[in-house]
Amino acid sequence: MRQRSLVILTSVLTTGALTLTACGSRDDKGGDSNNSGGSTTTLTIGVDAPLSGENSTTGLGIQYGAQIAVDDANKKKLVPGVTFKLKAYDDKAQPATGQSNATAITGDKTAVGAVGPLNSGVAQTMQQVFASANMVQISPSNTAPELTQGKNWQTDKKRPFKTYFRTATTDELQGSFAADYAYNGLKKKTAFVVDDKQTYGAGLAKIFNEKYKEFGGKVVGTDHVNTGDKDFGSLVTKIKNSGADLLYYGGQYDESSLITKQLKDAGVNIPLFGGDGMFASTYIETAGKAAEGDLATAIGVPADTLPAAKQFIETYKAKGYKGDYGAYGAYSYDAATAIINAVKAVADANGGKVPTDINDLRSKVVDAVQKSDFEGISGKVSFDEYGDTTNKQLTVYQVEKGEWKAVKTGTAK
Repeated sequence: MRQRSLVILTSVLTTGALTLTACGSRDDKGGDSNNSGGSTTTLTIGVDAPLSGENSTTGLGIQYGAQIAVDDANKKKLVPGVTFKLKAYDDKAQPATGQSNATAITGDKTAVGAVGPLNSGVAQTMQQVFASANMVQISPSNTAPELTQGKNWQTDKKRPFKTYFRTATTDELQGSFAADYAYNGLKKKTAFVVDDKQTYGAGLAKIFNEKYKEFGGKVVGTDHVNTGDKDFGSLVTKIKNSGADLLYYGGQYDESSLITKQLKDAGVNIPLFGGDGMFASTYIETAGKAAEGDLATAIGVPADTLPAAKQFIETYKAKGYKGDYGAYGAYSYDAATAIINAVKAVADANGGKVPTDINDLRSKVVDAVQKSDFEGISGKVSFDEYGDTTNKQLTVYQVEKGEWKAVKTGTAK
């Protein structure tokens, strides 16, 4: 998923190796923080997402999804002698801020991994930092194919960073799934395609455009908007004059909610169809009645249909956590759990103790995450040779009576 603004980096920040004689914190009695003698080790999992401003609805869902996973692991004493702590970082959906946060996370001598970020463009600035520290990073929401398969992913897939993983499937599948449903499910034969020029939005719109035409649809027009725009009058006129019976938008709920409202106000009563970037309650709250009938694809199957996610949802609501767990909460929970399970695997292979050298621990956690194979609350959690999830399930949601309702779940053709 997503990016708010893309910056051209003139240099890459890297972090040096940390050499420690013990990993984690000391216990209250001043003892060593290893797993012997009843003392405990505190290990930190960083989470990076936009926790304020634009995209914060979904960003907070990521933070609290990971928090519940950490709390569950501690309650179950999943790794004997280890207490996990979550430390949240607000990237404000800005690539430069995300890069600074990655540096802060890797500089923490108790940190063993990170969950996030939300935005694909932000991830591009963070990957090298985590790779240099040999620390695992798992995003529950990034969908740009190049993050795991390289810039030439369509012709020559090459994994750029072995430390980067994701529990979200890619835009390649999401765009195709949406195109199939638009043409064969909704029977919409003409579409106008718009994107927000960002890594996530432009990539998703391009794939939809290509796949929609392959299915037999006609793209009658294309255009671009800028993130932060509020007035879409000229765009609405173009769409109206095109005669399109569907608007596909590659971007996020901030702009798409305003576009659909202005479109309907102008008497253009066609559905707006987008990706997971607009699958949030905020979209409906902002667009109001204009959102009725609009659609969005999202990763996986609806969380409320998965028995394993029932307790997660109940806990999220009971805690009164802000944000929207529906889009990525379960995938964030599973990302954090994958890191925690990896620490357990490393400890089990080391006589029940976590390695006392942080660099050694981080390296072994990366390797253990690659071997992940467990049933998460979002479904099966495992990764292929590129670090991509093997869970390719997707769902189309439609706004019905002011709520997102699942209308189709499956895999892309």
